[in-house]
Amino acid sequence: PCFLLHFLTFLFRQGDDNIQSMLVGTVMRKIKSRTWKKQRYFKLQDDCMTIWYKSKKAGNATSTFSVSDVEAVREGHQSEVLLSIADEFPPERCFTLVFRSRRGNLDLVAESAEEAQSWIRGMRKLIENLENMGEREKLDQWIGDWFRKADKNNDGRMNFREVRDLLKMMNVDMNEHHAHRLFTVRMADKSQSGTLEDDEFVLFYKMLTQREDVLRVFQEYSGDGQKLSQNDLEDFLREEQLEGSDTQQHAKQLIERYEPSDTAKLLNAMTFDGFLMYLGSTEGSIFNPRRRGVYQDMSQPLCHYFISSSHNTYLMEDQLRGQSSVEGYIRALNRGCRCVEVDCWDGANGEPIVYHGHTLTSKILFKDVVSAVGKYAFKVSEYPVILSIENHCGVEQQRVMAQHLNHILGDKLLKSTLDGKAPIRLPSPEDLKGKILVKAKKIGGLEESFNGTAEDSLTGEFSDEDEMAEIEEDNLHRESVLRRVKSKQRLSKELSDCVVYCKSVHFSSFKHSRIHSKFYEVASFTESKARKQLREAGAEFVHHNSRQLTRVYPSGFRTDSSNFNPQEMWNVGCQIVALNFQTAGEGMDLNDGLFSQNGHCGYVLKPSFMLSLDNAVFLKVISGQQLPKVNIKEDSIVDPLVRVEIHGVPMDNAKQETRYIENNGFNPVWYDTLRFTIHAPGLAVVRFVVEDYDKTSKNDFVGQYTLPFSCMQQGYRHIHLLSRDGTVIPPSSLFVHIRIAGLE
Repeated sequence: PCFLLHFLTFLFRQGDDNIQSMLVGTVMRKIKSRTWKKQRYFKLQDDCMTIWYKSKKAGNATSTFSVSDVEAVREGHQSEVLLSIADEFPPERCFTLVFRSRRGNLDLVAESAEEAQSWIRGMRKLIENLENMGEREKLDQWIGDWFRKADKNNDGRMNFREVRDLLKMMNVDMNEHHAHRLFTVRMADKSQSGTLEDDEFVLFYKMLTQREDVLRVFQEYSGDGQKLSQNDLEDFLREEQLEGSDTQQHAKQLIERYEPSDTAKLLNAMTFDGFLMYLGSTEGSIFNPRRRGVYQDMSQPLCHYFISSSHNTYLMEDQLRGQSSVEGYIRALNRGCRCVEVDCWDGANGEPIVYHGHTLTSKILFKDVVSAVGKYAFKVSEYPVILSIENHCGVEQQRVMAQHLNHILGDKLLKSTLDGKAPIRLPSPEDLKGKILVKAKKIGGLEESFNGTAEDSLTGEFSDEDEMAEIEEDNLHRESVLRRVKSKQRLSKELSDCVVYCKSVHFSSFKHSRIHSKFYEVASFTESKARKQLREAGAEFVHHNSRQLTRVYPSGFRTDSSNFNPQEMWNVGCQIVALNFQTAGEGMDLNDGLFSQNGHCGYVLKPSFMLSLDNAVFLKVISGQQLPKVNIKEDSIVDPLVRVEIHGVPMDNAKQETRYIENNGFNPVWYDTLRFTIHAPGLAVVRFVVEDYDKTSKNDFVGQYTLPFSCMQQGYRHIHLLSRDGTVIPPSSLFVHIRIAGLE
C-alpha cells in the first residue's frame, strides 16, 4: 500500500546504505550453541517491517519475524552463546537481536565486520523509526500488515474472496451478502476491476472501523455536529475529563497536536478525526501521564518503598530443569527490577557458580552475573539495585565472590555507610542513586565498624537456620541438606565487608524484632510463612515493615516457577516481594501494574493510610477495538467479555464482568456500568481482563491491562491492551468512561 511506499521513499531519501544492504540480503551464521552454527540467508522485506530468512539448502522452510518484535541490538559477545564461541569469531562480527517479552534471543555472526555493522545500524534505525511513529503511522503500519496477510497471491490487490478471508482474520463476523455489498457498492470499486488496491483498501478499512461510540460523544459536545470549536473542546475537557486547570491552553495544545486538518487548525477547531486521534493517544489513555515520570518523594528511608524484586533471577524457565542465563538478569533489570537474586555455589577451577542448587538447572559463572548487573543496573533507573545473595559457598570461593564484586563493580558497589558515620536509619533511594547494595550474611553488626570492636579475624561463623523454611518447602535432598544446616557455616570477612545496609538475619518473632532487631537487618519469608504472620499478627507486620526491610519469596513447591499474589504482601508493607519475572500471569501483571508509575524506576512510595478516603468507582465499559484472535481456526470469532478486578486490602478485593458479545472481536459494544467501593486507594491495583466466553469450558485469555488505582484518569479513556506476557498488541483497546466519587 501507498503508506509503505512513502515510508520506503523516506528511508531512501535519507541515503541509508545500511537499509539498502539489508534489502539486498546477507548470509550469516545463526548460533544456538558451541556446536550448533548454521548458515542462513537473512533479508529485509520491501515493507521494511519484516525480516525473512531461510537455510542455504534448497527446499527448507523459511521463517520471518517483525522488526517491531525486536527490543534492542547488542554488539559483540554479549550473550552466553556468543561468549562460548568467542575464540572462533571476533566480537566485531557478532551481534544479538533481543526480542520483546519472553522470546529467546537471536545470536548472529556476519561474514565481515562491515556486514555486521550494516545490520546493527540498520536494525537500530528501523527500531528508532518505529518508536518515533505517531498514532496514525502506527495504524497505517497495522493496516499494511493485514493487507499483506490477505493478499495471498501478492499482486497488490484484493479480490472479494481475499476480503472475505480478511474479515475472518480480523475477528469480524459478517454475512456474505453484507460483505459483498460493502466491497462493491459502498466501496464504489472505482476501477471496476473487482479488486481493491492502495487507497481503496484504506477507505475500506475506515468503513469497517467507524466508531459510532466515539461519534456519539463527539456530537454531544459539537455545536454543529461537524466539528468541536475550542469552546466545545474546553467544555468536554472540563465536564467529562474533569480537567480543572487551564482547559483553554490544553484545548489549544490538543488541536495543534492531534488535528490532521490544517483548515480546522486555522479555525481553532477539532474534527471527528482529530477527536478520535486524541482519545486514542497517550493523553486519552486511562493512565494519568502526570504519574508516568518520577513524581514521588524519593528522599525517605528505603523501608518506606515497595521495591520491584525478582526471585531466581538466573532462571529462564522452571526450577528443576530450566536454563540458567545471564539474560535473566538483563531482562529483569531492563524491566525496572531493583532487587535480583543470586544463588551461589562452589564451582570448578575455584570459580563460584550460580544455579538452583540440587536440581538439573544449568549453571553460569558468578563473575558473569556480576558483570551483567554492573552493565545493566542503571540503564532504565538510576535508583539503587540490591543483590540478594544466597550463599552456599565455602570460605575460599566466598573470597573470590568478594574479589569479583569489588573488581567488576568498582565505585558502584556500596562498601561503607554514606557519610562514614554510624547511621540511625536506612538511607533513601535518592541518597543511593547509582549504587549496588549487597544483601547477605554479615559478621557482627554495622555499629561495630565505628566503635572499634570490629572482628579482625579472616572468617566468622553464622547459623544457616534461616534457610530452613525454604529447605522444608523445597523437600529436595532433604536429609543431606538438614545435616548441613545443623552445623555452623563459615563466612569470609571479605564477603561480609561487602554487606552494609542489608544484613540477612533469621526471623524469630515480631516481639524479638521489636526489642533486638536493627534497622539494617533484613528477614526473608517464604510466601506461606508470610501469610501465617499476616493472618495472625497483621498490625505488627505493618509496624515491623515501617522500620526495616522484609523480603518475601515464592514457595519451593512452585517448581514450575509460578507466582503468588503479591498484593497481600504489599498490604502489610513488605517491600521486597520477589516474583518469578520469567513467568507471565496475574502475579506479574500486578507487579508490572504497580511499578508502571513513578518513572518505572522500581521504587513506589508506600501509602499513608491516614490520608486515604473511601472512593466509589463507576466504570462504564463502552466498547472494544480490534481484539486479537485467540483461536487459530479461521472461522472462529471471539465472544468477548470484560472483567474488571480490584486487588488491594481484603475488603477492597472485587471482580465484576460485562456481558459477552457474540461473534465480534472487531468492534464489540457493551455500555455496561460496573461499580466498586475502594477503602484503601493507595494500595489498590486495577486489572482489566478481556476473555473469549465459552459456555462449555474455561474462557480463553484475550488481553489485559493493569495499573495502580491512583494513576487512573477520569472521563472517556482508552485502555491499550497487553498480551499475557505484558507486551503491547496494537491496535487492540477498550473504550471506557470512569467516574470516581470521594476524591478531593
